Amino acid sequence: MSDGPVLYFITHPDVVIDPAVPITEWPLSPRGRTRMAALASAPWIWRLTALYCSTERKARDGADILAGLCGRPPIERADLGENDRSSTGYLPPTEFQAAADAFFAEPEASVRGWARAVDEQTRIVAALEAVMAEVSGDVAVVSHGAVGALALARYLGEPISRAWDQPGSAGGNFFALSIPQRAVLHGWRPIDPG
Repeated sequence: MSDGPVLYFITHPDVVIDPAVPITEWPLSPRGRTRMAALASAPWIWRLTALYCSTERKARDGADILAGLCGRPPIERADLGENDRSSTGYLPPTEFQAAADAFFAEPEASVRGWARAVDEQTRIVAALEAVMAEVSGDVAVVSHGAVGALALARYLGEPISRAWDQPGSAGGNFFALSIPQRAVLHGWRPIDPG
């Protein structure tokens, strides 16, 4: 447990994948909504004093579910968004995984026109630092997997690597960060254990 407030970085769970819809507008699937609602059993959810999210639909959907649990309206921030992959848009799963592998393996390079991992890490950490400067108690941030991995690596003092990516392929994990110490309290855990 931490002395002082905690930031919970939550990745949105399962989405409705539709290549005809911009990725930023994909909603949570029914399974994703159920998984997000499972956070009602997390004791820390009731201690939240603030709730932030990315402006992307899947993160907003997740934050709206949390808002219903904790009674805190979500504050949207564009800088909490996923890494910029607009150059490719939707990629089939195998092709996407190969591009994601390269994104983490070559952080100083723009893979297929994607934003560079080093730049996206700087952005997401600056966004989290801004959030932590605004709050005086526990806070949840609903965001995305790749930028979560970049933030986790930075706060662990480790180099960018896919080793810090969340487990599984459907999202819906969180890590906890001590706000006063900027120390990782625990790595990725599922939002719906068991």
